[in-house]
Amino acid sequence: MLGTFMEVLDTTVVNVSLPHIAGSLSATIDEATWVITSYLVANAMILPITGWLANYFGRKRLLMMSVTGFTIASILCGIAPTLPLLIMFRVIQGAAGGALQPLSQAVLLESFPPEQRGKAMGFWGQGIVVAPIIGPVLGGWLTDTYSWRWVFYINIPFGIASIIMTTLFIFDPPYIKRGSSRIDYWGMGMLAVGIGALQIMLDKGQEQDWFSSHWIVALLAIAIVFVVGFIVRELTTDHPVVSLSVFKDRTYSTGVLLMTLLGFVLYGSLVLLPIWLQTLLAYPAVQAGIAMAPRGIGSFIGMTVIGRIMHKFDPRKFLAAGLLVGAATLFQLSRLNLDAGYWDFFWPQFVQGISLAMLFVPLTTIAMSNIPREGMGNAAALFNLLRNLGGGIGIAGVSTLVTRYSQKHINMLGSNVTAYNPKVRALLPGLQSGSLESRRGFLKVFGLIERQATMLSYIDVFQLLALIFLLMIPLVLIMKKPSAGAKPVAAH
Repeated sequence: MLGTFMEVLDTTVVNVSLPHIAGSLSATIDEATWVITSYLVANAMILPITGWLANYFGRKRLLMMSVTGFTIASILCGIAPTLPLLIMFRVIQGAAGGALQPLSQAVLLESFPPEQRGKAMGFWGQGIVVAPIIGPVLGGWLTDTYSWRWVFYINIPFGIASIIMTTLFIFDPPYIKRGSSRIDYWGMGMLAVGIGALQIMLDKGQEQDWFSSHWIVALLAIAIVFVVGFIVRELTTDHPVVSLSVFKDRTYSTGVLLMTLLGFVLYGSLVLLPIWLQTLLAYPAVQAGIAMAPRGIGSFIGMTVIGRIMHKFDPRKFLAAGLLVGAATLFQLSRLNLDAGYWDFFWPQFVQGISLAMLFVPLTTIAMSNIPREGMGNAAALFNLLRNLGGGIGIAGVSTLVTRYSQKHINMLGSNVTAYNPKVRALLPGLQSGSLESRRGFLKVFGLIERQATMLSYIDVFQLLALIFLLMIPLVLIMKKPSAGAKPVAAH
């Protein structure tokens, strides 16, 4: 889990450091965002082929190569003298870290008998859910206290500890055979281009005004053509780099869909709150990060408890309850206004963290319950890929919706601010004089309208996210209850 924690942490820990990176390396903020995009693209390219890579190189060898490569790339990122070199090192870091999530998940699932897999997934989920939440806090503190380069240096102790522990305690199961008779280069190439284009489109779409940009349209066309080509290739070739037959299992397919939607809501709301706190309530970056901590605390406590007790109950009940509680917390956040204080954010987030534990642990366990151990690595890779893509779509979708809803509410509220409105004339004396004072008054009123419109857009988006959670509940009924009598998997 150490390697996974380190890798997931790096998806968010850099975000708050971008202005410092841009200033230090003589770049604009837009140019510096490629530090994040390059990492996510490289990560997404490697994720789905992790199962194949584990069979080709051996799981233990691949795990050590990934952690070592990630740690070395982190050092190189920290000493990078220019932005192009930093982006290049981030590509290496993302590619090296892409295998860590599915590898660690597969190892943990196989190392515990079925009745204890909930405990294993609770422990693993702490890294997946808690790491992106504490990332902005840690990144802001390191940047303010030392420099942005320490955002990368912090990975070194985690990497060293992970390498030592992997060497001592991880061993390849007997069914993993190193080497392969054929390598599906066409499949790997189409997957890399398709997923890479999709990830760049999601990350840069709002910045480029989506489909009004020819570049974004081209990226979408490339993504569709190459992903469809990849699917056709993998279904027809004798030696697929990614086995899609795993989707024949109804429970796994439903679990992947639920996890994709969960990624949409989790990462979407994770982006909304810090922007709300910093832009509307004037929280400093570090304080905004601290205000996000209750969700991480709730997830940590919830995963520890639910992982231990889940085997005593039908895990589908936890799923349904988690969706209901999660929807309630999102609805509660949608009822806040510009006068909200710290504790108004604390309790909904804390309870939401517990609800995420009620979702993540049973969902991961149920989805993998019918997968044979030989296919565990491949299934875990696809599971994590689609969760990350769901998160990317959630971040892009939420950012776009906030902008669009804000424009709508500005138009609605601003339509009442006219010289013919008695309340406006009372608020702005001398309105029709055209004086400098009246123009300043108009600007002040527009600022108030803009803040209220943005607040209303956050309310709309949180209500939409709550509705998505409620609409996910019927999908739980499609999933099969895990068999209590399944044979334990050999520990490795």
